[in-house]
Amino acid sequence: MSKSFDVVVIGGGPGGYIAAIRAAQLGFNVACIDAWQNDKGGPALGGTCTNVGCIPSKALLQSSEHFEHAAHHFGDHGISLSNLSMDVAKMVDRKNAVVKQNNDGILYLLKKNKVSFFHGLGSFAKAVEGGGYEIHVAGAAAETLVAKQVIIATGSNARALPGAPFHEDKILSNDGALRIAAVPKKLGVIGSGVIGLEMGSVWRRLGAEVTILEAMPTFLAAADEGVAKEALKAFKKQGLKLEFGVKISKVDASGDGVVVTYADAKGEEQQLAVDKLIVSIGRTANTTGLNPEAVGLKLDERGLIVVDGDCKTNLPGVWAVGDVVRGPMLAHKAEEEGVAVAERIAGQHGHVDFSIIPWVIYTSPEIAWVGRTEQQLKADGVAYKAGQFPFLANGRARALGDTTGFVKFLADAKTDEILGVHIVGPMASELISEAVVAMAFKASSEDIARICHAHPSLSEATKEAALAVDKRTLNF
Repeated sequence: MSKSFDVVVIGGGPGGYIAAIRAAQLGFNVACIDAWQNDKGGPALGGTCTNVGCIPSKALLQSSEHFEHAAHHFGDHGISLSNLSMDVAKMVDRKNAVVKQNNDGILYLLKKNKVSFFHGLGSFAKAVEGGGYEIHVAGAAAETLVAKQVIIATGSNARALPGAPFHEDKILSNDGALRIAAVPKKLGVIGSGVIGLEMGSVWRRLGAEVTILEAMPTFLAAADEGVAKEALKAFKKQGLKLEFGVKISKVDASGDGVVVTYADAKGEEQQLAVDKLIVSIGRTANTTGLNPEAVGLKLDERGLIVVDGDCKTNLPGVWAVGDVVRGPMLAHKAEEEGVAVAERIAGQHGHVDFSIIPWVIYTSPEIAWVGRTEQQLKADGVAYKAGQFPFLANGRARALGDTTGFVKFLADAKTDEILGVHIVGPMASELISEAVVAMAFKASSEDIARICHAHPSLSEATKEAALAVDKRTLNF
């Protein structure tokens, strides 16, 4: 016998569980279906982000950063250590505990908001006469749900290299990269994006010799050129080896390790022999088991669900959000879309501004930006002013012992409206939020320059960069 709901959400990641909670807050009878499971077979809500993405990677980054500080920087503070070692198993156990806390927290939030949860794989069965859809849940206890409104939030999967499938032993996706049991002597990474840089940083800090191979001719092409240049200098100084413009022809994992054959930027054949290889070359939309053909749900040539600007699919009452649709594959983008869709179902005007979605890379230095880069403004023919302030001149950064990087403001040459803010340096992930708020309210660089910032704080670098747009910094 089927169970009826106003809204059924397929997927319990950031886009899905947030959409379910917001829909419930708006008075709908809501169900959320999710198939992720923990090592005991129980539910593991939170999707890729919580289980094998954002949350566990930050846990490992924090542990490895503590180790690096202890090994290389504690002496500067008068702290002496001897016989320093890293218990990788304990580090991974801590990471797993952090993940479980988030899994359990999301399950609690669904219960708190009276969202019915079904553990299993959700798929379309058929359209229901008179409107709505029948959804099957394949799990320990099979269920059939019926809903007038369906929100698809099934996320994405790691993209594998052709001819080199993930075994999660020697050739690793982000999942396997988070479960390495011991520090490899040599680690290869294909792709210098967020995952590649973060995971490469974790294992480099713990003693691995890390080489990153990137197909693009330049580093972090999506970031501001000045930020990318500063970050690359810092990563090379730390010991990360990076090669650009490579073309991989073969990946051989038949031996004890992995051998990557590639042509370098000059076209000369090279080989890289490593113990483990992390492949981070992007992600593909996850529609596995969704059975879209049962109801005629339209997908594009890349496998993404086709949606309009409001996240409506080609089917009445069916919506899709997050990694499974167009736009950046970011957890916070999925959350915003989930909220907006729930509000649109309720007849409200849900809103997502794609132009002010922040990007963050949680390396050291951290990298964060919002809005347009200098190269984009030049390509668009926009007249702009730039202001930049180095953390080297910031008192709090000096006290922290981390003065790498800077804050850069880009503002319209005539109106002074902020067009982009780019940060490389300590706590960039937190500092960028001020810029997002400012841009959401169409603030000018002068607005930020005239706001009082606490002293001493890293945020003063933001104020000073805004002052620099008008060439009137006070501390540099």
